[in-house]
Amino acid sequence: QLSGKWFLVGMASRCSNLAEQSHQLEATTVTVTILDGQSLAISTFRKLDRVCWEIRQHYLPAQTPGRFLLKGHRKSSKVDVVVGEADPSSFVILYYQKGHSISVKLYGRTSLVSEAIVDKFEQHVRAVGLSEDVTYYFPTYGFCDAADEFHILDGEL
Repeated sequence: QLSGKWFLVGMASRCSNLAEQSHQLEATTVTVTILDGQSLAISTFRKLDRVCWEIRQHYLPAQTPGRFLLKGHRKSSKVDVVVGEADPSSFVILYYQKGHSISVKLYGRTSLVSEAIVDKFEQHVRAVGLSEDVTYYFPTYGFCDAADEFHILDGEL
């Protein structure tokens, strides 16, 4: 149900890099492919210094449906990914937890989503103790659809 193309609409996080770079957020798309019926291959497309990059990640299924594990290169860098709420035809809200820090991302099937979906996202953000001052919305234009072979990263975002 999560397979296909998604647009990153919004993100809430206390990540200091995000706060420092918030004035230059880039339009971001994600393509989800379901492997072996369970794990997810994630390709994230975004610009960095005006060049399109593809970041490839692999989400492994956890024991509970709707939960995934993103393993980093170091043992300490594993990230738990949980589907907070979804309507596979229009939006998905994901929680990313690494250690004690949590972030919430809103993806849409289109780059613009309804106010009702934004409201749901903001409710999830508040529910985990984050606020509007650490919530960022991404541009709705300037997307990348592909990256050349020299601009592909395997691993962490």
